[in-house]
Amino acid sequence: MEYRDFIKTKALKTIECGFSVEDIHPMLFDFQRDCVKWALKKGRACLFQDCGLGKTLQQIEWSRHVHAHTNGNILIVAPLAVAAQTIREGKKIDVEIEYNRTGKITSPITICNYEMLHMFNASEFAGVVLDESSILKAYTSKTRNQIIDQFVDTPYKLACSATPAPNDLMEIGNHAEFMGVMSRTEMLSMFFVHDGGETQKWRLKGHATGEFWKWMCSWAVMINKPSDLGYDDNGFKLPELRYHNIVVECSEPIEGMLFVSDANDLRERQQARKASTMPRCQAAADLINATDDTWLIWCDRNDESANLKKMIDGCKEIKGSDKREYKEETMMGFSDEIVKRLVTKPSIAGHGMNWQHCNKVCFVGLSDSYEQFYQAVRRSWRFGQKRPVDCYIITSDSEGSVVKNIQRKEENSQKMAAGMIQHMQVYEMENVKGSKRDITNYLPQDEMIIPEWLRSRT
Repeated sequence: MEYRDFIKTKALKTIECGFSVEDIHPMLFDFQRDCVKWALKKGRACLFQDCGLGKTLQQIEWSRHVHAHTNGNILIVAPLAVAAQTIREGKKIDVEIEYNRTGKITSPITICNYEMLHMFNASEFAGVVLDESSILKAYTSKTRNQIIDQFVDTPYKLACSATPAPNDLMEIGNHAEFMGVMSRTEMLSMFFVHDGGETQKWRLKGHATGEFWKWMCSWAVMINKPSDLGYDDNGFKLPELRYHNIVVECSEPIEGMLFVSDANDLRERQQARKASTMPRCQAAADLINATDDTWLIWCDRNDESANLKKMIDGCKEIKGSDKREYKEETMMGFSDEIVKRLVTKPSIAGHGMNWQHCNKVCFVGLSDSYEQFYQAVRRSWRFGQKRPVDCYIITSDSEGSVVKNIQRKEENSQKMAAGMIQHMQVYEMENVKGSKRDITNYLPQDEMIIPEWLRSRT
């Protein structure tokens, strides 16, 4: 074997196991149709598209074609209440989807919730779709390991998420492992190095940056808007997002302090939130009850949720201990504008729901999780929202460090997302849209002059 041929064998490749189609449903936009075609051709692919870009329709259309091609069953896995929303979307393009929690398959395309995944036999499915696939983020998660192991032999796979993670490149490794492209450990050793002495933090190797993004584009598409792939953004422009910070005075200092001061560590922050529960809830109730608007209210503590339900007019509450049927009914009731004020936690309803009919959002306190904050905001501030979104953040005067922490993470996330899109854009346009990069060929015309000391003495 020639050395050049040997080097070519070491290049990273993603083997396409899919098939080509042309008859994509006309209801899909141009960029959506091309993304579905590309994902079908790949067979195993990820669609990392921002909220409101139509991932649900794309995954349904993908499922329809995989079923038609293989005559096999398809399983869509989604968060609670997103299943009913997906079934509605399927009817728009004449695709029937069955909601199933028993594991007994009676329909070509089935949808279930993540917590019921253990009821299903993966060998019965030709294809699987992970909706809101950011559930793979925790690499030590039991659910993450279960999903990867359970569907390791499934021929066709699709993972859909608004972002693989708003501020964590490592989640990409979990998606790559689910796709069967490369294990997370292999990805880290090939493209990343430890960031200083912190073994939990990794950064891309400088010389491997280009190859990493090129490799990722061979199995994933990441876009924030259609123009990232060279399409028109008409109809996909986000309205203004207006933040309103409301700070309430804390009546007493946190435990161990003589005066009210900024809470720094996690314990102090929890104490500060507990001490300011009633003032924050009262501020939220005064704000919301003075309007006739539809409101989405996010909280972090059970006592906050209970108080807000009592203090806000016409408010419905969803808590973790509620029955599944009540949770689904209430979330869909809010979607249908039957429920006008909804209070819940981002951990319960922060993923997947399309609530762009609501443009008034209130956070009665914040946790330190930027991902939960990001996902909660994007339930309303998404493509399809026609009005400016007002986001109120109510904190106590001792929680300034929490707000600053979220703001810092938001800035880092925006920079990372912009960098990822910039690096991937050329490769993605080539793969998905079919455009080609301009390459300047090197055609030497002059003979090289070799120095005398390098010439052979023979």
